[in-house]
Amino acid sequence: MNGVRLVEEHTILRVIAGSRAFGLATDDSDTDRRGVYVAPTRDFWRLEKPPQHVEGPLPEQFSWEVERFCELALAANPNILEVLHSPLIEQSTPLGHELRALAPAFLSREAHRTFGRYADAQLAKARSRLEREGAPRWKHVLHLLRLLISGEALLRTGTVHVDVGEHRTRLLAVRRGELTWPEVVAWRDDLTTRLDAALAASPLPEQPDRAAVERWLISVRERSLGARLGGD
Repeated sequence: MNGVRLVEEHTILRVIAGSRAFGLATDDSDTDRRGVYVAPTRDFWRLEKPPQHVEGPLPEQFSWEVERFCELALAANPNILEVLHSPLIEQSTPLGHELRALAPAFLSREAHRTFGRYADAQLAKARSRLEREGAPRWKHVLHLLRLLISGEALLRTGTVHVDVGEHRTRLLAVRRGELTWPEVVAWRDDLTTRLDAALAASPLPEQPDRAAVERWLISVRERSLGARLGGD
């Protein structure tokens, strides 16, 4: 079964992510769709395995096979965690509801490392572009700051905060290039300090609940043998 058909027939969850979920959308913002599909168990018995991710069929749509999605979520991948907590749900089957309900099992203090690492990688790219071309790509700068804001809130509260809330105005000013580079770096340094401080008293466990996630994933594979899991 090709990838697009897998997404069309076996999606269990599809949400709107990106700037529209973050509360940072402007008139020219894309609508980013992210989803999870369950490849039929029997497809894994073939020599050619199902794809771990698929682009499309809608513009700006990207989906993961449920096992790969779980692996990334257990590793505290920020993009994946935000899919689980997006308030803008376009499609969710009973299994999609189960996956969303399982969301707390994926959370751990590992988020300190992953959110910080992603933000550091974006900062390095921004600095490189600044040195090379005289200005960073401000959209990327916005997102490194947003990652630090989200990561600090997650560690402090134990909950993923997708919408940027009170930070929206200043973040959009960053995107428009209205803050100087020293101002951006100072904000980033402050957010990094807050991220580090939140780790010490975080209510999150040291490790995610891998056993709970694995039990659920096994049950999904077993149920897949006798039922069609996609649809509305």
